[in-house]
Amino acid sequence: MRTAVLWLIVMVVIASCNKHKIQDYPVKPVPFINVRIQDDFWLPRITTNREVTIPYSFQMCEKTGRINNFIYAAGIKPGKFCSVFPFDDSDVYKILEGAAYSLYTYPDKKLEAYCDSIIRLIVMAQDTDGYLMTWRKIDPLSPPTTWSGGKDRWSDISNGHELYNMGHLYEAAVAYYQATGKRQLLDVALKSADLVWDVFGPGKRDSVPGHEEIEIGLVKLYRITGDSKYLQMAKLFIDRRGTRKFDPEGKDLWETGAYWQNHLPVKQQFEAVGHAVRAGYLYSAMTDISALYGDNGYRNALDHLWENVVGKKMYLTGGVGASGTGEAFGENYELPNSDAYAETCAAIAQILWNHRMFLLTGEAKYMDVLERILYNGSISGVSLEGDSFFYPNVLESKGAERNPWFSCSCCPSNITRFIPSVPGYIYATREDTLYLNLFIGSEAITDIKGKEIKIIQETQYPWNGDIRITINPVNQLSFVLKIRIPGWARNKPIPFDLYEYTGGSLNQLELKINEENIPFENYSDWLVLDRKWKKGDMIELKIDMPVRQVRANENVKADSGKIALERGPLVYCAEGIDNSDDVLDICIPDNSQWSTIESNNLLKRIIVIKGKAYMPSRNNKSLIEKEFTAIPYYAWAHRGESEMAVWFRTCQE
Repeated sequence: MRTAVLWLIVMVVIASCNKHKIQDYPVKPVPFINVRIQDDFWLPRITTNREVTIPYSFQMCEKTGRINNFIYAAGIKPGKFCSVFPFDDSDVYKILEGAAYSLYTYPDKKLEAYCDSIIRLIVMAQDTDGYLMTWRKIDPLSPPTTWSGGKDRWSDISNGHELYNMGHLYEAAVAYYQATGKRQLLDVALKSADLVWDVFGPGKRDSVPGHEEIEIGLVKLYRITGDSKYLQMAKLFIDRRGTRKFDPEGKDLWETGAYWQNHLPVKQQFEAVGHAVRAGYLYSAMTDISALYGDNGYRNALDHLWENVVGKKMYLTGGVGASGTGEAFGENYELPNSDAYAETCAAIAQILWNHRMFLLTGEAKYMDVLERILYNGSISGVSLEGDSFFYPNVLESKGAERNPWFSCSCCPSNITRFIPSVPGYIYATREDTLYLNLFIGSEAITDIKGKEIKIIQETQYPWNGDIRITINPVNQLSFVLKIRIPGWARNKPIPFDLYEYTGGSLNQLELKINEENIPFENYSDWLVLDRKWKKGDMIELKIDMPVRQVRANENVKADSGKIALERGPLVYCAEGIDNSDDVLDICIPDNSQWSTIESNNLLKRIIVIKGKAYMPSRNNKSLIEKEFTAIPYYAWAHRGESEMAVWFRTCQE
């Protein structure tokens, strides 16, 4: 059934592309369903997400009334809207999407039956014309917040989140149809999207969503149906931004329209502003439209926006969003540590965007940034146990614990759908080229020139840089294998000068093919291997992984005179529990020597950094030497509340 469904989808999309002369991404990801993870870092996370986070999140949706909202809207029994926010429906959709991804690779009759029961509620809750917003169906005279909009539909597009909810509905519907072949939720989504077209299509109401997301969902509906109106609707929502007249001299993001990225037409937006999650979803959708329409006007804006985010507004952990006011980007180089917002959802949105930029261009720099976010600012948002979460991801704290849930729980529900999608970022293809983007132990099946290839990757990354790759084509086949050499291995934390390593030289790399040493002196972003491959060909790549000290650009005032520590793709932090309860006052010499040891005191295997640091004496006239321990940033806040810091003052011994 699943193979047949996928084949039908491919044929429909191809037919549609031919009919409407729609283009597409030149680089094609190897779908996560064709990739089997088998490493010690990611497989436990995917397993925990499936066994803990998804069922726990559904349980919390029941406990907090999110499921009851659909029961009441369906008329099964009476009740009042019983959660907090107008967008709470979207949490249910996101968890359904995550469950669908999990079901595709790990069939589970019990989980599927539970999802089917929720989908039946959604079907019953939908209005006959396709509209779906549970609080309005339950009682349109009692909005859950003062900014939910009035009793009438679409009464506050900027704040009401109707179209945001629908976007997550569409993504869930496509995922569930692909996973199970069942189309009940897809039919709900299509009825909704048809209503949106009737209300907001060409020549109709020209409002744009306050929270971008529906654009991504509409593109997915286009891909699965071949109906170009859904693609056109996504483009219309994007192109209409900036046409409403706000006050360019307004005193805040709301008065200027920048909070919603609605201050300028998108092709004139060159600086990332406003709500960071909304921006990431918008930029992802813009990249989709740029690829599908071949419009370089979007690409020009996207290049400027990406350079601005990565070069001036991104934390070392890959987090974005400096301000809790509006969950927004700050000014250029405004990156406070203890007040960092760096929302988990924003990290996921940045991964979605950077992956699309890679698919559009084939350039490794986007995967460099994606990897930084992946190993640091995204997975920090969920505990190793899978049932507690961070909403903001600060880089300095006097003590914090992850929360079991939030009244606004967009981040936990986003994690449930993101984690099972990780295998889809590892490999990609383009004509006669196979890309290996991420070092994750896995097996994948894809094809080049219509010929099937199996690729096997064995590695303990991110703990060391030893990678073994086995190529198994069905028959001998000539093609190009491009292996990304990470930016951290090329002495570039990120593609711009926002962060740089202090001292040191390029990491040592060794390459063998079929046990033969291959001279390797090219430190470009791709290791390009162009040859005729036969079954069992083996590549062995070794990348040195020393501890590196990092400095921020001098314009980042919060990090002035400070250093941070990295090893491979991981950013490290220090917690008080390992450092005599005090890390906020310590300093580290510029010429520090570091060692690493393996530890199992954080639930999982982990590599910690050891060295010397100094504390000011009581009279503050001298420095006292102390032992120093740093752990990967993603692993902090698992052993009780204590101080934490990523950046440390430099000092002289």
